[in-house]
Amino acid sequence: MMTGAEAVVRSLERLGVRDVFGIPGGSILPTYDALLSSSRIRHVLVRHEQGAGHAAEGYACTTGQVGVAMATSGPGATNLVTALMDAQLDSVPLLVITGQVSSHVLGTDAFQEADIVGMTLSVTKHSFLVTDAADIPTVLAHAHSLATAGRPGPVLVDITKDAQQETAPFAWPTSNPPDHPERGRVRHSQVRRAAEEIAGAHRPVLYVGGGVVRGRAADELRELAEVVGAPVVTTLNARGAFPDSHPLALGMPGMHGTVPAVLGMQRADLLIAVGARFDERVTGVRSSFAPQARVVHLDVDPAEISKVRHADTPIVAHVRSALPQLAQAVRSIEPADRASLVPWWDELNRLRRDFPLGYPPASDGRIPAQQVIQQLGHLTGPEAIYATGVGQHQMWAAQFLPFERPYAWLSSGGAGTMGYAIPAAMGAKVAAPGRVVWAIDGDGSFQMTNQELATCAIEGIPLKVAVINNSSLGMIRQWQTLFYGQRYSHSDLGPERQAPIPDVVGLAEAYGCVGLRVEREAQIDAAIETALGIHDRPVVIDFVVSRDSMVWPMVPQGVSNDQIRYAHERSFGEE
Repeated sequence: MMTGAEAVVRSLERLGVRDVFGIPGGSILPTYDALLSSSRIRHVLVRHEQGAGHAAEGYACTTGQVGVAMATSGPGATNLVTALMDAQLDSVPLLVITGQVSSHVLGTDAFQEADIVGMTLSVTKHSFLVTDAADIPTVLAHAHSLATAGRPGPVLVDITKDAQQETAPFAWPTSNPPDHPERGRVRHSQVRRAAEEIAGAHRPVLYVGGGVVRGRAADELRELAEVVGAPVVTTLNARGAFPDSHPLALGMPGMHGTVPAVLGMQRADLLIAVGARFDERVTGVRSSFAPQARVVHLDVDPAEISKVRHADTPIVAHVRSALPQLAQAVRSIEPADRASLVPWWDELNRLRRDFPLGYPPASDGRIPAQQVIQQLGHLTGPEAIYATGVGQHQMWAAQFLPFERPYAWLSSGGAGTMGYAIPAAMGAKVAAPGRVVWAIDGDGSFQMTNQELATCAIEGIPLKVAVINNSSLGMIRQWQTLFYGQRYSHSDLGPERQAPIPDVVGLAEAYGCVGLRVEREAQIDAAIETALGIHDRPVVIDFVVSRDSMVWPMVPQGVSNDQIRYAHERSFGEE
């Protein structure tokens, strides 16, 4: 016999969980008391529940394992909803455990009662309510399995306080969890059809989404790409799934993608979509997206097939199992039966030559933000893990960091969650303590979750933070400049030429971190190298950059990708 709380801890140990991010409260306190006796689970005490959720995401994305977060009832649980939504949209496997008020007061508006199961049904794969201690092992085993089954995602388990306090026999399920849809089996007829589509295409493009990263299928993707010889574009969530230095790589597509990637997709006669969902930030106006292209769509989630764009050849399967079979099927087709891609590559290489990624000098004499990120990546290298918040700095990081390896890029794609960077980087550093981890944040995102710097300092998590500080909500300001007549409605975060609010360096030091400030280009390299040489505590660098820098290229919202703008004064068709 053991208490339900002890059963929670024992179950997590049986599931191989080694790290949990959370913060205690009254309704989860029995489990926290039991957790103190575990020698196998490290608990990281965060300063806000949203930080626990994003840290668990960063941990999961880095390891490929289920990230675990824990909180109490009421506001503790509701503070996790943003992280749950983020994980759901980006297919991140999470197990979130929340305490709930005792079962006999459920529905009475008891202190800190919230129907978190009802609230989260739309942002989780499933949400469970447990009111009986005997059910805890089975539910947690099922929830953990469900988080990784098929398309990964978050699962919430809400456990009443009395279920944690009651005693029951610990009965670990001897059978497998309830069946989940099997997506590992590949229909060979569909693979053959896809191979024939590929062989006959004159302008194919491999459109790679975050599903390749979640499916841990980067090696299998590279094999297929090299067999086909087609250009590869990697979406925001797929950066690193295919190395940017590879001759087949065209970079990132979409609203702020490279011109070759965006126009390559527009002019394609075949899109080979792998783990991608045809998000509107990639497609632009959907009715004019890749108008001549047929579609081969490979995804583990059948709901994604033909949801946005009709799939001429659908393949519902795990990417890791299907990609090698597709590569082999393409190999089996005689070279004489394959279309020549030489004219296609001639066209794409002209776009590469004429429209390279770059940036102009800052108009106000301050540091271009792009230069900071480019140097940070150059001096740190591709073996580091990089996490970002959301905004201009996120897009610049996606454009200018060195993407040569998978599972090293953490960013909020579907939800676009500001405040993601620091807690996600914290989770990544817990998962991979031997690797350098950078959180690249805007000054707006930074102010949403920077309290987790205290967690990092106290818990011995020496991540590094680059604050791209333009004293504004940069992406909002860019849109206001371009589309709202330079009417800067509530996008300035502080006085540009006066003492900064907050003083990022002073704030970092107050949290027990090393704080550095860079205001001139000549200081950039020395500050980054100083940060790279500090290993015993977090480092925060306040990079004071131009607020006039913009993210280019850009496809304005509501227009066709054919109208991509290469720079403020130039569209792709202008010389």
